[in-house]
Amino acid sequence: MEQVHSFIHLLFIGVIALFPVVNPIGSAFMVSPYLSRLSEPVKKIAIRKIVLYAFCICMVSLFAGHWVLELFGISIPVIQLGGGIMICKMGWESLSANDKQPVSETKETNLENPDVVEEQVMDNLFYPLTFPITTGAGTISVLFTLSAHSNNANLTNLLINTGAILLSIIIMCLLIYIFYSNTRFIIKRLGRNGEKIMNRIMAFLIFCVGLQIAITGFKQIF
Repeated sequence: MEQVHSFIHLLFIGVIALFPVVNPIGSAFMVSPYLSRLSEPVKKIAIRKIVLYAFCICMVSLFAGHWVLELFGISIPVIQLGGGIMICKMGWESLSANDKQPVSETKETNLENPDVVEEQVMDNLFYPLTFPITTGAGTISVLFTLSAHSNNANLTNLLINTGAILLSIIIMCLLIYIFYSNTRFIIKRLGRNGEKIMNRIMAFLIFCVGLQIAITGFKQIF
């Protein structure tokens, strides 16, 4: 019973820790201008690939994160500081771009051939749509932290911790798929002004999340 309670507790911690940095709602609005240029069948394929890429990044971070840190001699606070700065930069760029015409709309007017548009979007599925927009440095730093914590446990607790984190990752991937698949419906319900407001709010929250991660890393370093 104690192990079940520990598993549920760690699962809750994993979801709570990953949700703000993965931010499937805000990421869906950032990715939407790219995916909206695709036909519905191709869009579903693109979303599945993004989810698969995101899952692979999370798996590598979870199971190899501890060894990667040791190999390069990097501490978790440094990862947090660097990842937070990257997220801040992404959020700031999104805030600054709201008053301009989106790059995707400009390209769409110049590329009327659906095959060319599809090829261009598919080339961008891993970077930047999956990394760093969907699963960025913040996600990796959180998983590095969780994996490092698990490595200090005995075998039973290690399996419980790893299973809870793995299930948290699966839940995040499901949320990514759900929100990415239904962004067009949400945007229609919000309207054009609602979409602009939501994009600005989400960009600001992304900036704040990055700032919080960076400050946490900075405090731990010093």
